[in-house]
Amino acid sequence: MNDLATQFDLLWPAFAAGLIVLATHVPLGIQVLARGIIFIDLAVAQVAGLGALLAHLADHGDSPWAVQGAAVGAALGAALLLQWSEKRWPQLQEALIGLLFVLAASGAVLLLARDAHGGEHLRDLLVGQMLWVSHGQLLAAAAVSAGLLLAWRVFGRQGGSLTFYTLFAVAVTVSVQLVGVYLVFASLIVPALATHGLRAYRLAVALGTGAAGYAGGLALAAWADWPAGAASVWMLAATGLLLALIRSGVAPPRSIC
Repeated sequence: MNDLATQFDLLWPAFAAGLIVLATHVPLGIQVLARGIIFIDLAVAQVAGLGALLAHLADHGDSPWAVQGAAVGAALGAALLLQWSEKRWPQLQEALIGLLFVLAASGAVLLLARDAHGGEHLRDLLVGQMLWVSHGQLLAAAAVSAGLLLAWRVFGRQGGSLTFYTLFAVAVTVSVQLVGVYLVFASLIVPALATHGLRAYRLAVALGTGAAGYAGGLALAAWADWPAGAASVWMLAATGLLLALIRSGVAPPRSIC
């Protein structure tokens, strides 16, 4: 009984972090899929992580505001760059997004090349440390996410690409520090893909799919003693695939547009 209570105390903040990430990433993921810029999340998340890493290496790791400022600044810079490139070279946008991701990822490797704990920092950036998220982090992330959702409701759908890229950059910056780059990407894409073509209650179904994936991933991590972030990525994918298979059995397949 004590073991069960200990696991619950450890897992519920991680699950709450997942729900906070899903709250912003599910509606943004639907937009990303519609715009055809699938890998923007990976690129912007990697750049945000690079900004946070630079703050740590500059001995500002003990100042959350400095780390957040560096991460947000880097992500906003990447978002503005991509918004500009979308206008100038729309046919090359996906390739430019991929190039930005590779440059940011390689930059992180170069920065950590001589750091004794470089491998650990890089792993934390990619797969996250969601089991160790603090209550303070959760409250701050929830407040920022609520503001982003309000801004998206007021400006997002009517606003142009600048509004989208700006809100996206801030959302990714918050999320990548909670769950890591890989899980941020899975949270953005899997629910949107699994509900593609669904007309009624798409947002609710996508949120439910994401929540089920996080719950399954954390349960699997606790049972098999696996890293929570990596297990959640796989369970998100499995949950999305299961929903897609169920939908394909009830409705005729739709053409992908």
